[in-house]
Amino acid sequence: MNPAPRPVMQRLRAACAWAALAVLGSLAVWTPPARAVELSISCGAVGRELELCKQGAEAWAQQSGHSVRIVSTPNSATERLALYQQLLAGASPEIDVYQIDVVWPGILARNLVDLAPYAKGAQDAHFRSIVANNTVDGKLVAMPFYTDAGVLFYRQDLLDKYGIAVPTTWQQMTDAAKTIQAGERRAGVDGLWGFVFQGRAYEGLTVNALEWIDSFGGGRIVDGDGGVTIDNPRAKAALSLAQGWIGKIAPEGVLNYAEEEARGVFQSGHAVFMRNWPYAWSLANGADSPVRGKVGVVALPSGGEGGRHTGVLGGWNLAVSRHSRHIAEAADLVMYLTSAAEQKRRAIAASYNPTRPALYEDPEVLKASPFFRTLYPTFAQAVARPSRVTGREYNRVSSAFSNSVHQVLTGREQPGPALARLEHDLQRLGRRGWLRSDDGR
Repeated sequence: MNPAPRPVMQRLRAACAWAALAVLGSLAVWTPPARAVELSISCGAVGRELELCKQGAEAWAQQSGHSVRIVSTPNSATERLALYQQLLAGASPEIDVYQIDVVWPGILARNLVDLAPYAKGAQDAHFRSIVANNTVDGKLVAMPFYTDAGVLFYRQDLLDKYGIAVPTTWQQMTDAAKTIQAGERRAGVDGLWGFVFQGRAYEGLTVNALEWIDSFGGGRIVDGDGGVTIDNPRAKAALSLAQGWIGKIAPEGVLNYAEEEARGVFQSGHAVFMRNWPYAWSLANGADSPVRGKVGVVALPSGGEGGRHTGVLGGWNLAVSRHSRHIAEAADLVMYLTSAAEQKRRAIAASYNPTRPALYEDPEVLKASPFFRTLYPTFAQAVARPSRVTGREYNRVSSAFSNSVHQVLTGREQPGPALARLEHDLQRLGRRGWLRSDDGR
């Protein structure tokens, strides 16, 4: 057999060489696909929270190739915190991503991952105050998920019917509620109440009562220097007014209401005013809502002369457990769920307030929730609970406060003695300084 001509042989050798180089090159950059993992995330279930969380997690799973399991947790913030503390204290890997209240970073920080290396600067696009709140001992232990501030919902149709302006003080709201409630009952409308709120002895009552007290100029329970300030005349005046609501303009059942119970009464058409979070807007205006198109939203009333409009800072964040077996993947899920696109989707679909200021100028967001524009200062300047100054003791402070307020609302105690006793108890709790970090200080 005659050998192939030299030019042909040269071309064959060159082709083989290039093929070999191509194979080697591909081997040099090729890596096997990452092993798919299953993550677990705790999601809230107030309003449409659970539905939206599932949708976001499923979208990330499709994009990443991983899977996500939703872990059901109590709606009550107090009960949820107790569950979280139990799981984290036992170093449980059961939950990879925790949805945590804005007041919990200081309580849970020691068991959470520093997310700054994974955020890669994304935290700079969020409200600075929330990022600062989520930074403990220099570590970003949670990413902002959505923010909140208490607002007042009202029945515009009933205010119009009785020629009453939207109230700007708590006393005006009280008077308007009495007038409309009485008028409607005389007209044969049974079961209408003037005002509903979160009156159960839990974190929600801490928020409501702090809004009342601060709006009267009565302070924030514990001041920025750690001093207990709750026993003062303005705080007593605020609680005296609230005590007078029970059984008059607010049903006695309000003493067992959380967010959803209050929303249920208002949305069914059985209340004139409601204190709640902004999420209730989209539900009150849903296709099946009896009050659709009849609802307005404004900043919470002030305490009157010398008072101010106070909405307490709420909202939730996403954190990664340091006991997770898949920290990198869990952090990636957090970054996806707190992204601009995901926060915009949640804002349009269900009025969950973004933690990114830029989204408050987005036309599609404002079309879905017009009050985002007018109440932006309320959200951006919401009053914080004293969680940073009291650190790991905050839950005990809040529990003592909400229980004392509940005793006042039930009539078992009067504001003066209740606040005097509460101040004494809190001073004793913090007499050696508040526990602020893992070293016991």
